[in-house]
Amino acid sequence: MDEAGTAFMDEENPAMVPLGTDYPEIRDSVQAICKNFPGEYWRGLEDDDAYASEFVAALTEAGFLAALIPEAYGGSGLPLRAGGVILEEINAAGCESTSCHAQMYMMAMLLRHGTDEQKQKYLPGIASGEIRYQSFGVTEPTTGSETLKLKTRAERDGDHYVVNGQKIWTSRALHSDLMTLLVRTTPVGQLKKRTEGLSVLLVDINEAVGNGMTIQPIDTMVKHQTNEIFYDNMRVPAENLIGEEGQGFRYILDGMNSERVLVAHGSLGDSRFFIEKAVNYAKEREVFGRPIGQNQGIQFPLARAYAEYRAADLMVRTGATLFQAGQPCGEEANLARLMTSEAAWNAAEACMQTHGGFGVAREYDIERKWRHARMSRIAPVSTNLILAYIGHSVLGLPKSY
Repeated sequence: MDEAGTAFMDEENPAMVPLGTDYPEIRDSVQAICKNFPGEYWRGLEDDDAYASEFVAALTEAGFLAALIPEAYGGSGLPLRAGGVILEEINAAGCESTSCHAQMYMMAMLLRHGTDEQKQKYLPGIASGEIRYQSFGVTEPTTGSETLKLKTRAERDGDHYVVNGQKIWTSRALHSDLMTLLVRTTPVGQLKKRTEGLSVLLVDINEAVGNGMTIQPIDTMVKHQTNEIFYDNMRVPAENLIGEEGQGFRYILDGMNSERVLVAHGSLGDSRFFIEKAVNYAKEREVFGRPIGQNQGIQFPLARAYAEYRAADLMVRTGATLFQAGQPCGEEANLARLMTSEAAWNAAEACMQTHGGFGVAREYDIERKWRHARMSRIAPVSTNLILAYIGHSVLGLPKSY
């Protein structure tokens, strides 16, 4: 146990136990669930291009996906940090939190800016699992990360909005009942401020598919169940507008900051997975009459990966604390995402190199997690975009875009 109270190595058990002192019951319970979903389960999903329905159902039944929903609506009412711990433990156990993490970070918009009627209508069903809430429609093919230039249009027609446009990289849409959709309600040429004119709608996917919504799956190197979606005169009740019309960009910042922090927790779990796998293998594998972990070429990359993991963990905790307190946390949330994605990727590389040829054997699950770690440097936000944000918004340098 170190001065911060974090046990990383158990002298009697060579397996690493990098657990924080917070939420030990949650950590243990999540790990217990994950034991029922070993590597064979996730490899099978990839073989069949299938969604982790059973895994998500187990987490829902245990109440973990309702962790951030207030008790009044059937949830646990826990802070963002608790939700992050759940995602961290999922990834540390070798499972994939990408199958369910969106439900947590989309809570921020609905909880902070939704009406009482919207909360009463949706939150109890989301908490029980009756309503699957895993889909977030923001990115578009022609605008990418330029969110303020998105083109998907929603025009008011009586008691409805009529939506036309296209989104891409909308994950889990085929396995969700409810979608959060960012649309343009005011043309760019009519804006007084460039950050206005966007609005957030809650879309009932079951009603929309075949009635203006078309979902087309995209095959990628990780089976992330992501899609391209086309909107052709899709009608959405005006009562499904979150907050004020034209203020959606401000609302999604809440969602994005919580997204950054929560997804960063998942990358922390990835780092733990890779470091534990590599350290155990480096102790057991002998070449030239000695364990390979005795060689600095193996030892130093793993030591550096651990140092990066610990530093990233501190930034994640800072971001979660500020968000929960309602304080500005854009810098901390983005730094958390940057540092954890880099730490996870470097740990993945060290683990792959430590295992050598065995690292690419599917039965070890390293190559699967390695692919996910690489993707984390691109989505849900590119590390280059985070660096640009730090450059102009934190350091005050001229904008590069």
